[in-house]
Amino acid sequence: MTKVDVGGEIVVPPRRRLRVSPPLAWITVTPFALWAVARLAGLDAAGVGVSIMTGTPYVAAASVVAVLAALSSRRRIVIATAVATTAALAAVVLPRAVGSAPTATATGPTLRILTANLFYGVGDAEAVVGLVRRLDPDVLSTQELTPQAVEALDAAGLGRLLPYRHLEDGPGASGSGLYSRHPLTRLPDFAPEGSHRMPRARIALPSGPPVEIVDVHTLSPVEHDVALWAADLAALPSASPGVVRVLAGDFNASLDHAALRAVLARGYADAAGATGHGLAATWPANRRFPALITIDHVLYDRRAAAVDAGVHTVPESDHRAFFAEIRLPGRL
Repeated sequence: MTKVDVGGEIVVPPRRRLRVSPPLAWITVTPFALWAVARLAGLDAAGVGVSIMTGTPYVAAASVVAVLAALSSRRRIVIATAVATTAALAAVVLPRAVGSAPTATATGPTLRILTANLFYGVGDAEAVVGLVRRLDPDVLSTQELTPQAVEALDAAGLGRLLPYRHLEDGPGASGSGLYSRHPLTRLPDFAPEGSHRMPRARIALPSGPPVEIVDVHTLSPVEHDVALWAADLAALPSASPGVVRVLAGDFNASLDHAALRAVLARGYADAAGATGHGLAATWPANRRFPALITIDHVLYDRRAAAVDAGVHTVPESDHRAFFAEIRLPGRL
């Protein structure tokens, strides 16, 4: 800023403030406002909306730019729209980083769950078994489990750590399998025809209420598979009064998808969000850039409580493994 001496008096020229024209401010604010409306109204069920809706956390952060542009326009209606948009997006995203208080009924033993997508069976078996040794899960839920991956996991010593299993391995991405520290009772696979295999089993824990776990792997919601993806999520069993049910695996969906929120509405909570790890991305994990979106989850009966969670790298896999510790209800 230059000071000018005029007749012995120093005059300071007025500071120029950046001002955005109202039309430009509206152009900046409108896309964020439309995104917020689509997210709140669950309008992601068709076409490209399913794929891009996973970007909501990034859009929420970027919406601050729209607020700044609105403030610079000095138009109240633009400012109000921008602030309401950012507030709405923050309201659906920030709780995942804060966590929630455990339910009062969760006074029973804990159940530790590790889920890992093995990327067509080529995920590093030694690394997976290393995670099992370090995290000490009661259950390992695997997706894209091929017969070769089963052999590699056994060779790495998984059978000694988790001796009980319910496997539905298969070629490519079709197979899945449950490994357990405790005896398993196999239950019928409920997956719709044409979907990946999703084995489920009842776990005989030493104490606590009955527990059932479902190994989830929905189809990816791309192009013509969107309807099948939605059918996979809709087919997942609801929470049930007589058992504590846990859904663990690759949902190919984030909490910003209405179809996954519909599953939560049937009696479940998300372990990552409940422990403040809901923004920890799990896919894609085999690129030069960090993982971007969160599509691997452990959903648990709301009568239980999540006490710990975290993501872990599995070399050669395009997913990061997800671990959760759930405290079961004292009684049903």
